[in-house]
Amino acid sequence: MQLLTVSPSPHIRSSMSTQKIMGLVILALLPAMISSVIVFGIRALLLIVFCTAVCVLSEFVCQKLMKKETTVQDGSAALTGVLLALNLPATLPLWEAAIGCIFAIAVVKQLFGGLGCNFANPAITGRVFLLLSFAGDMTTWVKPFYYKGLSFGEMLSSNGNNAIDALTSATPLASGDAGLLDLFIGNVGGCIGETSALALLVGGIFLIAMGIISASTPIAYLGSLGVLSLLHTLISGGEMSSVLYTLLSGGVMLGAFFMATDYVTTPITTKGKIIFGIGCGILTFVIREFASMPEGCSFSILLMNLLTPYIDRFTMTKPVGAKVQEKGEN
Repeated sequence: MQLLTVSPSPHIRSSMSTQKIMGLVILALLPAMISSVIVFGIRALLLIVFCTAVCVLSEFVCQKLMKKETTVQDGSAALTGVLLALNLPATLPLWEAAIGCIFAIAVVKQLFGGLGCNFANPAITGRVFLLLSFAGDMTTWVKPFYYKGLSFGEMLSSNGNNAIDALTSATPLASGDAGLLDLFIGNVGGCIGETSALALLVGGIFLIAMGIISASTPIAYLGSLGVLSLLHTLISGGEMSSVLYTLLSGGVMLGAFFMATDYVTTPITTKGKIIFGIGCGILTFVIREFASMPEGCSFSILLMNLLTPYIDRFTMTKPVGAKVQEKGEN
């Protein structure tokens, strides 16, 4: 007799396909992509297109080599490419971006079994890998609208030419001197997709309204980070505007709405999503305030990805009368 494993209710069914979900997330990222091109020029567009193409090609090659069904049409590899590109500085050499894309797809995703089996968000892990491998290029920023006055060839070239090097600047997190309005609309330096909080909020609200993501994680993430920043401000006697500065600067908005809500690497229960978001907020605050780097969003999400199986186990609904099956029982 074959025993069936029955999970507790609710049993959710949806006609939403993976391809449609990925397409809607990419659509939600469109305001951030448009903003990045406006602020950082055609080099930002080139980086987005290039990373998307390399990720799709990497997945296709990996699946062919592994003799698996090709699934590039589901859009997950394309989304990884877009997200990774938005987490990169505009002047990053394309060959370095390609290494990050290949690592994200081939190692983090396909090596562990493909979509649904990866232990961490591929785009986040690809960014962290690039940051650890090419720290100099990954932390070379340019001022907004740096492309004005440059030739078309200079705009397309990687960092290293004098025209771009002369316009390098610190990110708002490092300098601490950007205006709140500039942070909100994106008139600051940084990774190409993280500068405009407005564009990211528009995309995040769209995903929540469409039912693609739950509001639990973004609210828990931004809320916990905001509360900790407020307490730190009150204790240190800083200005209250620093709380908004903390939430609007860096990659928090991009991470909270688009990467801390990943279906595969984040908890599936509402309670778990809240715990995950709070954990991300706490880790981001600790890294920003006490570590040797101003940004902590990517590392916090990656660390919480590793804890997701344990959060799911702790928060999963248990049916009445259920008992844990002992090893060896049939």
